[in-house]
Amino acid sequence: MASMAPSAHAGGVELPAAVPPNRFWTLAEGRAFFELGAFYATSPFLMNLAKGDGHSVLTLPGFMATNSSTVPMRRLLKRLNYDAHGWEAGRNVRVNEELLSKLEHQLTRQHKASGRKVSLVGWSLGGVLARELAKLHPEKVRQVISLGSPISDDRNHTNAARLFKLFNGEEPEKLRGGQFEGLDIAPPVPTTSIWTKTDGVVHWRGSVQHPHKGHETQPFENIEVYASHCGLGVNPSVMVALADRLAQKEGEWSPFLPKPHQRIMFPKTSLK
Repeated sequence: MASMAPSAHAGGVELPAAVPPNRFWTLAEGRAFFELGAFYATSPFLMNLAKGDGHSVLTLPGFMATNSSTVPMRRLLKRLNYDAHGWEAGRNVRVNEELLSKLEHQLTRQHKASGRKVSLVGWSLGGVLARELAKLHPEKVRQVISLGSPISDDRNHTNAARLFKLFNGEEPEKLRGGQFEGLDIAPPVPTTSIWTKTDGVVHWRGSVQHPHKGHETQPFENIEVYASHCGLGVNPSVMVALADRLAQKEGEWSPFLPKPHQRIMFPKTSLK
């Protein structure tokens, strides 16, 4: 899916060599259960978040996951007045042309049914797929929001690289004649990467979107949260950011700015 280079470049700037997350954070991923509990405990608060305009949202699960993982998120989005859908591709294991075709067909159906562009929300590997889908069909996509996604061109940022290789090979098939290269380049639609420095599956540096020469006009942002990787899809602070992003009027995108009472939920981001 991506190269295995010892270091990477973004916008002409050399980045630190890719490494997986610290093992401590990997072993601490069980804290996602507490995040799920916090999601339900704060449901009354989350229900008061900005309501949507009814446009269609397609959610894509992470590697080895199914639609079950995005059920709480989709239920909340529906209550916030979105036409939220899970994907129709089963378990997220093989990244190939068959999967891509299923995603394209579903995106096209949702786009035609609503008559409006579709927002894509992808968790981990699902976010990578959402970004590439938006690059192929920007005319059908309103925005892309990824959660802890390995958007670097180096698989060494994730400790799931060996498992991914087991199912997809050392060098996964070239999709659409190699169009799935340059994973670190943002799609030509408003793009948000939500990530956490305590991610135990994908090193946070691999989830940060950087500017790229020749793509300066592509609107993107990075939002840091306090979360685990496995809890990103239910973490209350992620839901706050997600609802805010989706509630923007089409064509009027601007970077995320939490309300004063929400600021405690979001770290002051540092890329060091």
